[in-house]
Amino acid sequence: MPNGSHAKSKTKIRYAVVGLGHVSQAAILPAFANSAENSELTALVSGNPAKLRRLSEKYNVRHTFPYERYADCLHSGEIDAVYIALPNNMHKDFAVPAARAGIHVLCEKPMALEEADCELMIEAAKEAGVKLMPAYCTHFEPGNVQLVEAIQAGKIGEPRIFTSVFSQRAKPCSSHLKKDVGGGVLYDLGIHCINAARFLFGSEPCEAFASSTMVLDRRGKESSGTFAGLLKFAGDRVASFTVTFGAADRSAFEVIGTKGILKMDPAFEMAKDLKSEVTIGNWKIKEIFSRRDPYASELTYFSNCALQDLEPDPSGQTGLADVRIIRALQISAETRATVSIPQEGPRQACEPHQRRLKQPVICRPQLLRPALSGAD
Repeated sequence: MPNGSHAKSKTKIRYAVVGLGHVSQAAILPAFANSAENSELTALVSGNPAKLRRLSEKYNVRHTFPYERYADCLHSGEIDAVYIALPNNMHKDFAVPAARAGIHVLCEKPMALEEADCELMIEAAKEAGVKLMPAYCTHFEPGNVQLVEAIQAGKIGEPRIFTSVFSQRAKPCSSHLKKDVGGGVLYDLGIHCINAARFLFGSEPCEAFASSTMVLDRRGKESSGTFAGLLKFAGDRVASFTVTFGAADRSAFEVIGTKGILKMDPAFEMAKDLKSEVTIGNWKIKEIFSRRDPYASELTYFSNCALQDLEPDPSGQTGLADVRIIRALQISAETRATVSIPQEGPRQACEPHQRRLKQPVICRPQLLRPALSGAD
């Protein structure tokens, strides 16, 4: 029986944050202060004792666990959910035991590296009666939500073309370049573009084509090459994107419809103000979305799903679909051929109004000094 089985008599969901790397320190841990109405941070799990000590003191968390005592955390009676923020290759191995222990699972993207691992996570959550949601914070960012609403309202007519670019300069030691922990430009940057296209089009691609200049060095790390993908959707719609860890920081997307154009620039950087532009004929509307806390909205939304026994959207199937698309793109890049993407069931309807949650302006938190950055 899941710990959340009596959720309707609860008022808050108690979380353990698993993995204390950059995203946890910069976004997830600070977000609990802005989601306190129904979310509470009660435990930390990490393989780094210094991080456990320093961050438990900073956030006043009583319960800390090393990775080897993760099972103790799950059965401690102190948590109802985990937020998994580990290297990509570790997601499944921490999500499945949590679900089987009756603990709700909020997991950073990509949900896993292989379709089979995603399916194991989905099945474990279903069998245990707990909630599973991949953490797509852009689904809770006001600017992105507003653009989805504009498309659904037909303001640019029928959306036909999606284009996007996402580039960053990655340090040579960055885990984003480490293939052995599931890093790589497609998993870490490309997934944002892929999910944005699906989110904005409200449908699934049926074909993928890709080209890549990526190579591995002798240490098994990706080079700073470039990956370009093309996705074909039903209804004469296409999405194209280019991602790299070898160019100046840039994140933007554009949707061209039969009546107008939507732009977001920057698009995927939650630490910056986002800027949108809507062009319809001779009319042009520009808007700036100040830095907010979509991670807090994400926590609030997921906690509400657990408390009210609602199915989250994005769902586990959403995370599985992105991984399926990534694999099709990888095969296409390797074979230089178009790859069909299986259509596995209907896409969940996107209801943007559900994500219009109050979001306070955020300040950049102080991170642990580099000497303590180490393992998560």
